[in-house]
Amino acid sequence: MKIAYSKGAQATPELIQLHRRTSEAAGGRKSKVMLIFPPDWYPSEPYLSLPTLTSVLRAAGHQVIQKDVNLEMYDWFFSGDFLRRVLKRVPQQLDRLRKLSKKRELADWERDVQLALCDLTRERIAELAKKAEDAKRIVRGPDFYDIDKLEWAINTFREVTAAISLVYAPARICMPPMETDLSYKVFVSAEVMDAVQDEQVNVYRDVFEHLVKPAIEAEKPDVIGISIVLQQQLFSSMTFCALIKQRFPNIHVTIGGNTVTRLRDVLPRSPLFAYFDSAVFYEGETAFLQLVEAVGAGRSLEGVPNTLYRDASGVHTSSLTYAEDMEELPPPDFDGLPLDRYFLPDKILPYLATRGCYWGRCEFCDHGEGYTAGYRTKKIQQILDEIQQLRDKYRVRRFHFTDESYPPALFRKLCRGLVDRHMDIAWTTHMRYERSLLDEPVWEDARNSGCKYLHVGYESGNERVLKLMDKATTTDVITRSLQLSAKAGIWNHAMGFFGFPGETREDALDSIRFLEKNRDIVHSVGFGTFDLSRHTPVAKNPEKFGVTPYVNPEWDLALDYYYTVKQGLSVEEAERVFEEFEQHHPANWDLRIFIREYVFLYVARFGMDKLPALQFATARAGAPSSLEAKVC
Repeated sequence: MKIAYSKGAQATPELIQLHRRTSEAAGGRKSKVMLIFPPDWYPSEPYLSLPTLTSVLRAAGHQVIQKDVNLEMYDWFFSGDFLRRVLKRVPQQLDRLRKLSKKRELADWERDVQLALCDLTRERIAELAKKAEDAKRIVRGPDFYDIDKLEWAINTFREVTAAISLVYAPARICMPPMETDLSYKVFVSAEVMDAVQDEQVNVYRDVFEHLVKPAIEAEKPDVIGISIVLQQQLFSSMTFCALIKQRFPNIHVTIGGNTVTRLRDVLPRSPLFAYFDSAVFYEGETAFLQLVEAVGAGRSLEGVPNTLYRDASGVHTSSLTYAEDMEELPPPDFDGLPLDRYFLPDKILPYLATRGCYWGRCEFCDHGEGYTAGYRTKKIQQILDEIQQLRDKYRVRRFHFTDESYPPALFRKLCRGLVDRHMDIAWTTHMRYERSLLDEPVWEDARNSGCKYLHVGYESGNERVLKLMDKATTTDVITRSLQLSAKAGIWNHAMGFFGFPGETREDALDSIRFLEKNRDIVHSVGFGTFDLSRHTPVAKNPEKFGVTPYVNPEWDLALDYYYTVKQGLSVEEAERVFEEFEQHHPANWDLRIFIREYVFLYVARFGMDKLPALQFATARAGAPSSLEAKVC
C-alpha cells in the first residue's frame, strides 16, 4: 500500500512569503525563543529537532536558546547535588509509608521500599555520588574504550537510578534502558494530568524547578517550544508546560514533534490543551517560524500552516499544511548545545538528508504519517558540503545519518562522494535490504567512506511474511547484503519482530532459523512483537489483514491498539515466541553494552576485531546455542 498524503490543503511557497511580509508590515519584532528537548532519551547525542529549528529561526533573525533538558537532567541526577536532595527525601518517604501502613496493610513492594530506604544512609549516598561522577568521567573520556570500565559505568547508572527511585516510589526511574515509569497511564489524558500534579512520583517537577525555571528567569523568552518525540515524554513535557503557564503566563508555549503529529486529531479535545497555547504537527520549520512571527506581531495564528492553537473562542486547527523544500533548508545549527557533556567520549552529530521513506510501502510502518508530501532529498553536493561544514565547525568525525531508510542511489553517491573528498569520518545510518546494492564495489566504497554500523530492517526471514508486509525483498537478497557488508567490516544490526498479522508460529521459527544460519554475519539484533499502531496501513485496513482492533474510548491518547487475528499468531502467542527467542538465541548477540551509539563508537575505533570484547564471557568461549534445538 502506497502512503496517501491527502492531509489538508497544501500552502504554496507564495502564500508562505505573503504571510511573512504581512507579519513584517504589521510590525513583527524579532523574538527570543527557547527550545526544549525533554526527558527521557539516552543522552548520547543531540536530538536533531532543536538544531534544525534553530537554524531556520536564526536565519530569520530571531534569538534562540537551545536547552537539552534531558541531557542536563541526567548530568544532574548523577551528581552529589542531586543525590543529597535524595537523602533529604528519605525521611519524608519513610513517613509517608508509615502513615499509609496505619490505613492499610502495605503491599510487598512497599515493604521492600521501606527496607531499602533504611539502607540509604548518608554514607551510602556519598558512595553513590562518587561512583556516579566516576561513571560520567568514564563515558566521557578515554576509559570509555576499556570495556570493563564502560560496563561498570553503565551498571552504576542503573544502581544510582534505582536508589533515586526509592524516594519517588511508586515511580520507577531507570537509565539505561530508558524505562522510567511514573505509575500513570501515558495514553489517558486524565492520568497524565494527575501525574503532572503528583508531587510524590513526578521527578520532573524537581527538574523544572532546578533546570527549567532558572533558565526561563534568566533568558525571559517570548516563545517556548518543546519537542516531543516519544509518547513517554508527555509526562515531562506536560509537567513543564503546566508549570510554565502557571509561573510565566505571558510566555507562549507550543509543542511539536512526532508524538504531537500522531495525536493531532485528539489533542483539540484533550484537556491537556489547557497546559499549552499551540501545537505544530507535521514538519515544523516553516510552521514554527510563522508561528513565532505571528506571536511577535500580536496576530492571530489563523493561516499558520500545520498548527493547532487556542484562543478565547476555543481550539482551532489550521486548514493549511506545508511540506519543506529540502534544498531550501539550512544545515542544523548546534551552537549553544553543550556538545562536550553528552555521555560519550567522541561527539556524534545527527544529520538528515531526506524526508519521508523512498519505499513507503511497508504495511506495518506509520512513518509516512509525519508528512504531507512524499519522499524528498537534498542534492548530493549540498549533502556533502553540509557534512563537511559540520565536521569542520564542530571538530567532529562521527556522524549519525538519521534518515528513515537511506535510498540506494543516494547511498552509492554518498559513499563515493565521501571517498572522493577524503572526508575522514565514521558514520552510521538506517537501511533496507535492496537488490540494487548487491555489488561488491558499493561496499568497498562504503568501507572506505567510513560506514561502520548499519541498522537494517530485517523484519522477517520468511518469504511469505515478507510479501505480506510488502517489504519487496527476499531472503537471498538479505543473505547477500549481510555477506557483503560484513566482509567490508560493517556491523550489521538486524531489526525485526514477530506476530505480523497472518504470520504463523512456523513462519516465525523460519525467521529465527534464518538468523541462526547467518549468526556470524548478523552482529546484533533488535527484536520485538508487532504493534497495531493506529496510523499504520494495517490499522487503516483491518479487514484486509484479518485484524480486529479493540479501541478503548477512555484511552484517548492511545497510539496502539490491542487486537485479535483471524489467522496466525495472536498477540499472546507472538509474545511467547519472542520470549523463547530472547532466552535461546545465539550468545554472541548478547552484548555487554547495548546502546547503539556506544557500539558504533567501538566499531569506529577498533573495527570488527573488537567484537569478542563486547560479548559476554560465555559467547567469547564459544558456548553452544540451544536455539536450533529449541525451534527445530
